[in-house]
Amino acid sequence: MNILIIGPSWVGDMVMAQTLFQCLKQRHPDCEIDVLAPDWSRPILERMPEVRQALSFPLGHGVLQLATRRKIGKSLAGQYDQAILLPNSLKSALVPFFAGIPKRTGWKGEMRYGLLNDVRILDKDRYPLMIERFMALAFEPGIDLPKPYPRPSLRIEEASRDAALTKFGLSLDRPVLALCPGAEFGEAKRWPSEHYAKVAELKVRAGWQVWLFGSKNDHPVGEDIRARLIPGLREEAVNLAGETSLAEAIDLLSCAGAVVSNDSGLMHVAAALNRPLVAVYGSTSPGFTPPLAEQVEIVRLGLECSPCFERTCRFGHYNCLGQLKPRPVIEALDRLVSDPVEVE
Repeated sequence: MNILIIGPSWVGDMVMAQTLFQCLKQRHPDCEIDVLAPDWSRPILERMPEVRQALSFPLGHGVLQLATRRKIGKSLAGQYDQAILLPNSLKSALVPFFAGIPKRTGWKGEMRYGLLNDVRILDKDRYPLMIERFMALAFEPGIDLPKPYPRPSLRIEEASRDAALTKFGLSLDRPVLALCPGAEFGEAKRWPSEHYAKVAELKVRAGWQVWLFGSKNDHPVGEDIRARLIPGLREEAVNLAGETSLAEAIDLLSCAGAVVSNDSGLMHVAAALNRPLVAVYGSTSPGFTPPLAEQVEIVRLGLECSPCFERTCRFGHYNCLGQLKPRPVIEALDRLVSDPVEVE
């Protein structure tokens, strides 16, 4: 049985999609799973043992280009028994339709009748978590999902990790605190730089080193955090944001003795690497997309105005994050890591 997955467009969602792949393998141990997704997701998918191959999807988020979708679909004709769509858009249903895949499964959305022939009606109360909405597509409609739920788990190759350490001149002579201060979704998910800097200062004084991760857009935030450290401590913080590829970031995050992160894609990567993780929430909620790992502490204020799920604060004050001081994050770190954690 060959299954084509139409993958999501965000890093965190792609990590969480592994729960669907795990469920499919549990139900159909001999099935082959291919994922059609943007090229950026390849390093994630290559670290999932359930996935046979990542297929490149060249179109950006929200782009229609009907002729290109038809061409891709025709190139996949006759290769798959089922397609499962994780996005709810009409556009995402076109390639499986053009490929003539016999069974095309997905949640009802954007008038996809005809494009899908296994249309599911989402009960949000029954499936409040994103992973539940992904996993349910592996089963027949209406059944109770088997528990315990699987957790994402990314596979790391030692040679690849060592190559990344060498490339950036990094050493594991001291425990590593990884900070992920970015959030592509918007400012309302960013814990302030001064708070991150305080956490970094205390851990450096305790004998740790600090690595900062993120995209090119997050590099200035990383520099701001470093600038807030006094000379002598600043040298123990390395800003890798925008310097690494996603593959390198994943491999280097696997070296972390602990991670502090906003609600972001890298938060889900850290959880899938089973790193001790403190997740800082502001405008969003762990009730929908929590980090899925054993060693997790979630820190949030839970103000009356949150979660609002907005990219920017409608009131302009960002109190849900600004008023969340470093102390509860540091205390959460101490509960997770009383002693340096050995790198797996």
